[in-house]
Amino acid sequence: MSKPQEHTCEEKTKCKTSFICTECGKNLSCKRTFTCHMRIHTGEGPYICTQCGKCLSSSETFKFHMMIHSGEKPYTCTQCGMIFRQSPSLRRHLLLHTGEKRHKCDQCGKTFLRGAQLKIHRRVHTNEKPYSCSECGKGFIRPAHLRRHEKTHTGVREYMCFQCEKTFVTAGALKRHQMTHTGEKPYKCAHCDKLFTRTEHLKVHMRIHTGEKPCTCTRCGTSFAQLASLKYHMRSHTGEKQPE
Repeated sequence: MSKPQEHTCEEKTKCKTSFICTECGKNLSCKRTFTCHMRIHTGEGPYICTQCGKCLSSSETFKFHMMIHSGEKPYTCTQCGMIFRQSPSLRRHLLLHTGEKRHKCDQCGKTFLRGAQLKIHRRVHTNEKPYSCSECGKGFIRPAHLRRHEKTHTGVREYMCFQCEKTFVTAGALKRHQMTHTGEKPYKCAHCDKLFTRTEHLKVHMRIHTGEKPCTCTRCGTSFAQLASLKYHMRSHTGEKQPE
């Protein structure tokens, strides 16, 4: 096997050495990667993928990697028949059937199926919003929320109601609108059986039963169940005329 040609280049203050394969001219970033790559040419070493040339560190990782090319998924869910490439993926999936939620928020006690879901939820408490809009700088907890928001800048309203031809930015907004045509109210109060079209409306309604009043006046400390009630009350402090 030919000795690698070392090529050094300076990037500001950092020096980086690359290894060039004398067989095919490929540029490798480190000696370990170069050594692994050369096995493609020499044929030595049992863990080289013949499909893409990737070098695997063990027979187990090599076995899993080859399934990507073969499409093999040997792990089957006995509940719904869904198949998986690895057993950990199947175990995570089975939680959907058992309903087991092992990941608990230490702030509010809410539980989740997956650790990743808990990580995202914690941003509600920390107010962390890592996804920012490049147009207005508004931050979001989830990338999906950012993508939905960005449509408000483009003006694209790709979802249309076929009954009245009104258009909407998101599929969720269209779905909520369609309930005005169907009369569907899928959210039911467990205390009085009252029905609502949106979860937000049910949440506000539940305060009647729980007595919760989260909207507090900063002037006198009076609390209200709804924000609209607080805004109406604030006029008594500002002197703004009450609407007739």
